[in-house]
Amino acid sequence: MEGSSSQPEISKDNKNEPGPLIRLLDQSKNKNAQSSTPVETREPENARSSVALEQKEPKKDLNWYLPLYKAALKGDWESARNFFDQDPDAVTAKITKASETALHVAVGTGKAKNFVKELLELIPTEALVNLRDLAGRTALHYAATFGNVEAAKLLVSKDPGLTNTQSASFSLPIHMAALYANKDMVSYLLTVTRDDTDLNPFGDKSGVHLLNLVIRAEFYDLALYIVQLYPGLATLTSLTGYTALQIIAEKPSPFLRRSSLSFWQRLIDSCIPAKFGTIYSQDETVKENPAVATQNAPQPCYCAPFLRQLSFSGCKKAYWVFWEVIECLVPQARLIRNTRIMHLQTLRLVKCLCKLIAGLDYSTAMSIFETPILLAASLGNSEIVEEILESFPLAVWSTDHMGRNIFLVAVACRRENVFNLLYQMSEHKGMATELRDIEWNSILHLAGKLAPPAQLNLVSGAALQMQRELQWYKEVEKHLLLDFKDAENSKGRTPAVEFSEEHKDLIKEGEKWMKDTANSCTVSAALIATIAFAASITVPGGNDGNSGFPIFSDNTAFDVFAVFDALSLFSSTASMLIFLSILTARYAEGDFLYSLPKRLIIGLVTLFLSITSMMVAFSATLYLVFGHKMAWTLIPVAALACLPVSLFVTLQFPLLVSMVRSTYFAGIFGKRGERFLL
Repeated sequence: MEGSSSQPEISKDNKNEPGPLIRLLDQSKNKNAQSSTPVETREPENARSSVALEQKEPKKDLNWYLPLYKAALKGDWESARNFFDQDPDAVTAKITKASETALHVAVGTGKAKNFVKELLELIPTEALVNLRDLAGRTALHYAATFGNVEAAKLLVSKDPGLTNTQSASFSLPIHMAALYANKDMVSYLLTVTRDDTDLNPFGDKSGVHLLNLVIRAEFYDLALYIVQLYPGLATLTSLTGYTALQIIAEKPSPFLRRSSLSFWQRLIDSCIPAKFGTIYSQDETVKENPAVATQNAPQPCYCAPFLRQLSFSGCKKAYWVFWEVIECLVPQARLIRNTRIMHLQTLRLVKCLCKLIAGLDYSTAMSIFETPILLAASLGNSEIVEEILESFPLAVWSTDHMGRNIFLVAVACRRENVFNLLYQMSEHKGMATELRDIEWNSILHLAGKLAPPAQLNLVSGAALQMQRELQWYKEVEKHLLLDFKDAENSKGRTPAVEFSEEHKDLIKEGEKWMKDTANSCTVSAALIATIAFAASITVPGGNDGNSGFPIFSDNTAFDVFAVFDALSLFSSTASMLIFLSILTARYAEGDFLYSLPKRLIIGLVTLFLSITSMMVAFSATLYLVFGHKMAWTLIPVAALACLPVSLFVTLQFPLLVSMVRSTYFAGIFGKRGERFLL
């Protein structure tokens, strides 16, 4: 294989001169012709020469090719050409321990376009497919692995059959590109890889393997393109037992969760326009070149509500330019927009897959939908569950190895977005919630079990975690018939007993957390009350010796001091009493639902009010004492007075907001969509 290249092609600069190997052979022939000595008498010398010629190439150490290896890495064609003049067979020789050729090394660098172009001119087309490393990978496999699109174009132009050449592991170049998440390379290879050969990369196991790799790489627009061209791939299972829908179901990352966004992130998401990538059609033009289809096809887009109201194209263009500037200034805006695009692309792909699968016979469709819908329910991918139920409503009766349907799984895994789909169902939801698993646990028993640690830790503080667990139990209890509320499982426990047994440790941790918080806040409130009481007795400037009234009583700043000092005293005293009531509470299970959180909320609010009032009163005092002489001190004093207030807001306000939201607002349960399911 190494010696398949012809010598005249190698010596481009000296086409009329024979190569080193040919000159050596000619010299050997001349010596034999001129000698009058019989051949038999010169046999040992000729034998040694013949052995040397036969073993020259195989006996070369890899260090011999070290200069060529360095030249290929750097893209230094002049050094490589000089090496080829000395050793023409090095063009196709194995120069590394992994049996890589100079072409493999150059393609892998991604920087040696001219090197690859010149080297390909020295390699015969028929020899290119035989240049493989130990893993049977061609140079195009390397280009696909490293995302070197320019080198891939050069290789394909010389030998188009490389796109359909397998490695030792039966992988095609397009598989390698998808495996290593090189989207540009996958897009290019989709346009040049043939599907009319004996080895069809888009058929059966090879095609579904490619589709799964593209989905794992999160190239959902390309996956949709592949499914539209080859619909049969949507219903096939790979060698590892995965369907395309199952791969998507186990990936929660593509879906944008507004509940997980902060206030500012939700504001950006509601305003920023997010263009949605095109969906390729199935005509021959698209099949030949999807890149052209991407440019020419109409671009449906997801626009902000404000953008839809703009009737003039000039205003819309200005709005797009404005948001492009915002994305440059605020990287988070670009991240949210890209996530929104991926979300919409994924939904389109899921809809397409569900439609194709639902067109099969009942038993086949049920077997394909069963695993994805249960997996999506356990991971909280409510969009996938909703799309599957929309396409194939009977999938709601799918059960896992424990005998649990999607709603029992959602409760066990604490996935409220999946559980909320009950609000979009008819009276069939009664049948869906009355199911029991193999351990005779009802849906209320599962609500009584402790939540998985990952879901439990989404709420800060053991007391608030206990509140969330109680909210789950009370919500699930609403959807269960009275007869099932006292039913026993295989352990002989009712749901209430199951809840008490599972949450004993969490109740202790919640009690400790509440008492530690109350103790810390009580000390702070007592200190503020002491300071405020002392300041009310020893007013700034003192009292008039004759009348006993404060000296600065006619000053407006003194009125501000008096009001806010009194407010600080009263609010800190109230806060201290609230926290003392928390310390003396009984800490029963039900107290964590409303009683204890309400006390903690009131205590934190009054403590925040007392701190703010104390800072205002202190600032007014400084103004009364020093303001008439050093007016410039007002600005730094006001800035420093805001520091403790800002620290309290930064450190404690998120906790306060989460408690208020979970205690007084609608919470995480309720109807979230208008689509009717079953």
